[in-house]
Amino acid sequence: MTMVLSTPTAGQVREAMAALREWQYDEAPMQLHPGDIGWNHRFGTAETTAVVRTWSRGGRILAVGMLDAPTLVRMTVAPDAFQDEDLARRLAEDLSLPERGVLPEGVVSVEAPQGLLLHDLLTEEGWGVDEPWTPLFRDLTDAVEDPGVSIKAIGPEQAQDFADVLRSAFNTKRPTRAYRHQMSAAPFFSEARCLGAYDDQGNPTAVVTVWSAGPGRPGLVEPMGVHADHRGRGYGRAITLAGAAALRELGSSSVRVCTPSANLGGVATYKAAGFTAMPEIADRIRKV
Repeated sequence: MTMVLSTPTAGQVREAMAALREWQYDEAPMQLHPGDIGWNHRFGTAETTAVVRTWSRGGRILAVGMLDAPTLVRMTVAPDAFQDEDLARRLAEDLSLPERGVLPEGVVSVEAPQGLLLHDLLTEEGWGVDEPWTPLFRDLTDAVEDPGVSIKAIGPEQAQDFADVLRSAFNTKRPTRAYRHQMSAAPFFSEARCLGAYDDQGNPTAVVTVWSAGPGRPGLVEPMGVHADHRGRGYGRAITLAGAAALRELGSSSVRVCTPSANLGGVATYKAAGFTAMPEIADRIRKV
C-alpha cells in the first residue's frame, strides 16, 4: 500500500495527537510526545496545524512529525514500525528532498528516537549528529514529596505571571499572555496542568506546564522555567515536583523531560527533583 505524507487539518491534528498518546510507554526511548504539539499551540491553532506532518499507510498513521523550527523536525513512529523498511525509506526521502514540503535546503536537523531504522539510512546519506541532549525520567508509582513552597494553578487570570516568568527564565521577549490562552485550545489540554510557584510576597517565581498522555503512560514537562530574580533558591526543584505530583494525580505512570546536556543547571534541577538521567541522545543534522 502507498505511503501518504500529509499536513493534517485542525481536526486531523487531534488524530495525530491521539496516535502519539498510544505510542507512549515507560520503556520507550525519548520521543515526540502529544504535549510537544500541545505546547506548540501557544502560537495558535492554525500555526500548529501548519507544522504537523503525518505519514500513513492504509489509513493508519505510522509516523508523526512537527516542525519545531523551519529547519528542525521532531518526529516518532508507531512502536511496531521502528524497523519498517518501507516507512524508513519514505521518511528518509521526505526529510531529504525540499520539494516534499518537510524540510528546506541547507542545514537541517531531525529529532527521532533511538532504534529507528531511519537512523541507518540517514547515516548512509551523510547525515551527522548534533550537540548532545540528556533525557531525564522519574517513576510516579510512589507519592511525590511536598514541594515546600506555595503552588497555584496558572489559569487565564494568571497568564501574565506565566509570560513574565518564561520571558525571564529563557531571556526572551516572545512569551505573552496569549501563550496561556492559546494553549487552552490544544487537543487534550484538559489533561495538562499549568502551575506556578510563588514566594511569601505573592510574586511568581517559577512555572511549569505538564502534559498527560493518558493513564498508565508517561507525561511530559514542557516547559519549566525559573525567574532570573529567584534562581538558586530551590524554586526549580519545587515547581518540578509540583508538576510531577499533578501528573501522578492524572494517572501518569512516569514523567520525562529532555534538556541540552550543556544546560548543567537544568540537568541538576531535574535530578534534585528525583529524575534519573538517561544516556545522552542527539539530533541528526545535515550540514550541506
